[in-house]
Amino acid sequence: MRVLVLGGTGWLGRAIVRALLATGADVTCLARGETGTVPDGARLVRADRRAPGAYDDVRGAWDEVVELSWGPDLVGPALDALADDAAHWTLVSSTSVYARNDEPGADENAAVVEPADLTQYADAKVAAERRSVDRLGSRLLVARPGLIVGAGDPSDRFGYWPGRLSRPGPALVPTTAGRTVQVVHVEDLARWVGDAGRAGRTGVVNAVGDVVPMQDFLQLAVEATGFDGELVEVEDDVLLAHDVAYWAGPRSLPLWLPRTDTALMDRSARAFRDAGGRACPLEETLAEVLEDERARGVDRPRRSGLTAAEEAAVLAAVR
Repeated sequence: MRVLVLGGTGWLGRAIVRALLATGADVTCLARGETGTVPDGARLVRADRRAPGAYDDVRGAWDEVVELSWGPDLVGPALDALADDAAHWTLVSSTSVYARNDEPGADENAAVVEPADLTQYADAKVAAERRSVDRLGSRLLVARPGLIVGAGDPSDRFGYWPGRLSRPGPALVPTTAGRTVQVVHVEDLARWVGDAGRAGRTGVVNAVGDVVPMQDFLQLAVEATGFDGELVEVEDDVLLAHDVAYWAGPRSLPLWLPRTDTALMDRSARAFRDAGGRACPLEETLAEVLEDERARGVDRPRRSGLTAAEEAAVLAAVR
């Protein structure tokens, strides 16, 4: 099986390439290579996809093309150059495309945003999906992952919690009632993408794992880390008043969502399971991520979460 991965040097891309190589696929990656190289066994074609002639060295017949980008200036030209000769195409999209996040258990038929501003992530993802459908029709699989987790995750969203609970002292957490956590392990997603391409699966699939109450998730994180401190639940309005942000980024409590958006982490996984998707136990994921967090340093600067000093200041103000 000849596979072209548009990308392949980033965190998810490398996982997909490794999974493909493990099945014996002949894998070529087209990327600038600025985020790293490709796994051993794959061929890297270095090119700036925005430059003229970017696809000249990868034209021809492919059994599978995996598109990891979402920018219109990348997705459109790739389709123009390669779609006609691709037997199957997988576009990695996102569950962020949905217009509403207040419908627990909603499936792939839920309404998506209208792409009015292509500088916005969700809008651009929807535009990429529609452009791909127009060019590929029944040869296209649109994979919509939820929150992707695992060792090496550069976003720090999931890893914040096992990292934080590795340290002593009271831990600031949002109120958990009515909140859930839903993730997909990067290796599970990568294997599924490879298997789905080989099987010729098409259509739209939410690539998501099981829905777990947030309280249960935190308890599993406590057990994984051996944390023996207090989990201090604080109401949303109080957290917001102290400049604590939702979901991700600096000064945030990762995975915490507004009440109006809690179903972002409660999507139907039925189509994913029916298409062969599997989710490793959350306990295993937490153990793996904890080991990775400790190796990288639990006190390192992070892209998401509260620093120890920020958390201590909020706790002092609210208790």
